[in-house]
Amino acid sequence: MEAVAGGCSDLDVYHLKSWPVGEAGAPLDANPEVLDLHARLLARADAPLATAGGAVLHRVPTLTPRDTAWITHSDASARWLRTFLGGRPLDAPIVHAHVPITGGWAALENAAPDARVYMTEHSSFLADLLDQPAARARYEQVLERSDGFFVVGEPLHDLIAATFPRFADKLEYIANPIDFRTARAEAPRSLRRWLSVAALNERKRIDYLLEAFRRCRADDPELTLTLAGDGKLRPALEALAADLGVADAVEFLGSVDPSQVPGLMASHDLFVHTSRHETFGVVVVEALAAGTPVLVSRCGGSDQVLRGIESEAGRLYDVDDDPDVLVAAYLELRERYPEKTDVDAARERLRAKYSYETVAERHFEVWDREGRR
Repeated sequence: MEAVAGGCSDLDVYHLKSWPVGEAGAPLDANPEVLDLHARLLARADAPLATAGGAVLHRVPTLTPRDTAWITHSDASARWLRTFLGGRPLDAPIVHAHVPITGGWAALENAAPDARVYMTEHSSFLADLLDQPAARARYEQVLERSDGFFVVGEPLHDLIAATFPRFADKLEYIANPIDFRTARAEAPRSLRRWLSVAALNERKRIDYLLEAFRRCRADDPELTLTLAGDGKLRPALEALAADLGVADAVEFLGSVDPSQVPGLMASHDLFVHTSRHETFGVVVVEALAAGTPVLVSRCGGSDQVLRGIESEAGRLYDVDDDPDVLVAAYLELRERYPEKTDVDAARERLRAKYSYETVAERHFEVWDREGRR
């Protein structure tokens, strides 16, 4: 949004926020009185908010059932956006939606007949979604009807192309934009202040990180670890840090506003990422944008981000359940840092691919190209 806003005469953003209602497994229409009240309130609920780059934000509370069937969430997204708009189509010649199964379907169902509709997919749950037959059929409709379809990383491209081969040529790669405006004044002198920016869930493997940190700290007691992020595993992870004897060296920050992340990256010596799977690797680019070296798992998206600059940026290591794999990678990086790394060079390579300016230019290139056809 912020990347492209400056190049648009008008930019309205509709944020469809899920509000789960009803009993688990009950259909959305189980309580018609609630739906009727929500519809009447929603028609009067618009409170436009000026936001990044001059864009105007509209919040759309979207009642959804408490189930895991993506088709019902897809239908609900289109339904409540239509209600919010008072039945009128979106007043825009170009509509760009994120999360195709929900935001994308809502855009297609509410765009003006002559509007061009584009999608960006960056969902880490896409494989699970495509295992649901109804959601898979809906996703194929979205691919069919959209004017353009973007993915943020190779793992998503490969999954969608393999699932829907006839649409493989429609997929285009456009990365998430990254803010390169915050950079540290000088490079870290050592790699002692570790940072992780991740949700505290199973996929991010923070328990694995804590155990590897304990083993590294046994060799260097001055190591510290900052964990930025929250989630259901936080109490268990805090208890684990205590059990491992590293609680005094580990700081749990909880949720951090995205605007604070660049400064947080710049105030640490090493960004450590332990995720099992990622579709892109935004935080990896954010760390290097701030001038901070990285120690990152080969989780899909990070492989693409660091291709050709791994040794300059830091170190990649294989996803493995043995913490010694991470320990060995850290020791190898520590041994050659800083003489055999070049974070500044890696940063400039990434700026050319992922800066706001680059990503905005790529969007406008596609939008203009399609408009001339």
